[in-house]
Amino acid sequence: MSEKTAPDIRLHGLTLSGHSHRVSLFLSLLRLPHEHIEVDLLGGAHKRPEFLAMNPLGQVPVLQDGALTLPDSNAILVYLATRYGDAQWLPTDPVGAARVQRWLSVAAGPLAAGPAMARIHVVFGKNRPDPVLVERSHALLATLDAALADSSFLVGEAPTIADIACYSYTAHAPEGGVGLAGYPHLCAWLARIEALPNFVGMPATPLN
Repeated sequence: MSEKTAPDIRLHGLTLSGHSHRVSLFLSLLRLPHEHIEVDLLGGAHKRPEFLAMNPLGQVPVLQDGALTLPDSNAILVYLATRYGDAQWLPTDPVGAARVQRWLSVAAGPLAAGPAMARIHVVFGKNRPDPVLVERSHALLATLDAALADSSFLVGEAPTIADIACYSYTAHAPEGGVGLAGYPHLCAWLARIEALPNFVGMPATPLN
């Protein structure tokens, strides 16, 4: 962590949200003290005027750092990496930066539409696993497993915010009926992230 301090960081999020967890995890890895403010999504707190003033899209998480208010989990990761982290987390060379951005796009696209959506369908919708979402998720997991066959992390041999962005929903894919068996490189990658100093996990939810 840099010598800059973060005396007034607040994270508005949902404990069982992978988008929120990726920010909580990164804050912990950076050893940044912060206040977690649970947003009652079931009660509609994210649609109230005071929350919409922070994020007009009505989505968690939202980070407040002093006078700054910043929504979107991936944008928050970029901010935290450049303000409080070191170059490991977000490389500044063109190739390294582009490789990280590739996986941030995966996190916002195929990961959100696959494992994350499958988990929402089961955990929050109280439905049986959706075969279409399960198949879509396995296609992504196979891609991740292949990408991790020759490197310890998604962008080389050190963790970056690419790994943080992709971790939570991948680790909790089984909650959506998407098993991780058969993806040895991916499972080893999850274990490496979980072995990082100050790692904090997202609570598991019961399988339906």
